[in-house]
Amino acid sequence: MATKHLGKGSVCPPTVPDSIRFYSMRYCPYAQRIQLVLNAKGILHDTVFINLSDKPEWYLDIFPAGKVPAIIYDDKFLFESLYLADFLDEQYSQPRLWNGTPLQKILDKIFIDNFAKVGLAFYKLMMTTSEPEKPNFDELVYSLKPIEAELVQRGSTFFGGASPNMVDYMIWPWFERLDAINPYTNGTYIIPFVQEFPKLADWKTLMIADKVVAPYYLPPEKHAEHFKKRKAGLPSYDI
Repeated sequence: MATKHLGKGSVCPPTVPDSIRFYSMRYCPYAQRIQLVLNAKGILHDTVFINLSDKPEWYLDIFPAGKVPAIIYDDKFLFESLYLADFLDEQYSQPRLWNGTPLQKILDKIFIDNFAKVGLAFYKLMMTTSEPEKPNFDELVYSLKPIEAELVQRGSTFFGGASPNMVDYMIWPWFERLDAINPYTNGTYIIPFVQEFPKLADWKTLMIADKVVAPYYLPPEKHAEHFKKRKAGLPSYDI
């Protein structure tokens, strides 16, 4: 596995026999989705980190869009996080991450689609103004209300029931980053999880300790450093 993000002038690392090639970026929440699926299923893979600010020529040759995550499976180049998650869950059946009836599966997918509002509000707060602004912070907090309500309505510890399933892993990367708001703003803004979102607060604690999440988890300070450097136009991947 390449431990540094590869950019222009680099050479594509040789593939590893009997292993899925996984193109990623360490701080990309969409790529983290697929890393969690790979972890959950114990799929042998070799990871190549891509510098998205200075993309390798060889990567653009095989994938002109230059995005991550992507995998190579059976000599086919596959991409888009939700498509990849579905494919890996079907191709590697154990443990099954989608559970429940076909109706529940589509309801879960609709929920994941709607969760995108949280991601949009988060990046709006962190990246679109010179300094985080209170209206943007308030918008982010408001976007979490239906997520808390959904977990309350399900009446379970995790969105997947007694243990995490695909829903939990598809939304987790953004929750991991939400705690970065505190160090990023030097304590000016802190999401009031315990006071306003107690179910999500408990869920977050359990997710951090989850055997699938824990090996890839980064603390809030690390994510905050990434966002600060990225916003300043400094190298922000190999932190």
